[in-house]
Amino acid sequence: MTIQHDSDAALAAQPAAYWTRLAYEALISFTRARQAELGFTQPQFWLLRNLSKNDLSPDGHGMTVPELQQAMSSYIKPEDDLRAEAEVLLERDWLTRDAGERLWITEEGEAARLRLKEHAPAIRARIHRGIDDADYVTTVKVLQRLIENTSGA
Repeated sequence: MTIQHDSDAALAAQPAAYWTRLAYEALISFTRARQAELGFTQPQFWLLRNLSKNDLSPDGHGMTVPELQQAMSSYIKPEDDLRAEAEVLLERDWLTRDAGERLWITEEGEAARLRLKEHAPAIRARIHRGIDDADYVTTVKVLQRLIENTSGA
């Protein structure tokens, strides 16, 4: 994708929703492509993170796929199939499933989560290349204000 760099006045007139959608799609696609090159998917990493007591799990207890879908509802994409992704992790012995259909992270899964996490800084660095931290913070603050102005959240 080639982005035309317009004048500040022209940019100020453009709809934020258009650019936020393009940015979202580009960032997710880029991140997922880098992760695929490394042999895992973003949903697989999220499953491990949400089941790890050392990461997003509040208590380290197992969760069913519907519970995981609910926990990830704010960032999972509609096409993400957590059931299929979990099956891959079960085959890798990174997860186990109990009689109640709860998924649990294994020691191998925790080790894999830590290995996968090691790639995040390089992916972030590539995404942030050429962007000052101050500019990034300003951008996030502007996006937060747009959200507040339109939703009151």
